[in-house]
Amino acid sequence: MPRKPRFYLPDVPVHVVQRGNDRQPVFFAEADYIAYLEWLRDGAEQHRCAVHSYVLMTNHVHLLMTPSDTAAIGRALQFLGRHYVPYVNRTYGRTGTLWEGRHKGSSIDSSRYALTCSRYIEMNPVRAGMVPDPGAYRWSSFRCNAYGLGDAWLAPMPEYEALGATAEERQHRYRELFRDALDVDQEQTIRRCIQTGTPLGDERFKAQIEAVLGRKVGRPIRGRPRKVVQERAE
Repeated sequence: MPRKPRFYLPDVPVHVVQRGNDRQPVFFAEADYIAYLEWLRDGAEQHRCAVHSYVLMTNHVHLLMTPSDTAAIGRALQFLGRHYVPYVNRTYGRTGTLWEGRHKGSSIDSSRYALTCSRYIEMNPVRAGMVPDPGAYRWSSFRCNAYGLGDAWLAPMPEYEALGATAEERQHRYRELFRDALDVDQEQTIRRCIQTGTPLGDERFKAQIEAVLGRKVGRPIRGRPRKVVQERAE
């Protein structure tokens, strides 16, 4: 039975996660990260998806993207997969699937959670104990968002642009957001939303998403989240 297509609303940011099959590595050398980012850039441009933040971990990736139409994210990720998976298989003499099924996605109430989600994504290597601070990890968007270094193809969110009148002011205020750790409940809510495909926002936001899509999305997030045992990184 064919799987139902996955749709997202135009101009509504989405937190996307894709993991390696059986949680195995998907990046093995520096060249792999570079190749992935090049195809991510090309796929996003070709299919009109704005990429705001990302982190490439050893066995999974997080992306914060805003699609221009309902199917743009799916098409961009298919473009990426058609190029990156054969590249890995060819380079390392492997066969079969690289990713663990379909990507996971959670629509974001940008007015409340866009910057929070970006911080969550870029702090992933710190939570994993790989680096002491996000600026020490090369394969994320933090250096671009916080210092204006590299990744000129990334698209700033309206919430990011509202941080200041100049690039320097926006970068400074963005760095200031990282002075305090995210609330544990916020982290767990973000994880639960991405695992279940539930929109990250209040019940009104979720209802708006469902009304436009014409179907139920994810599961309601009520009460204090259960404690989630982290793997190496999330």
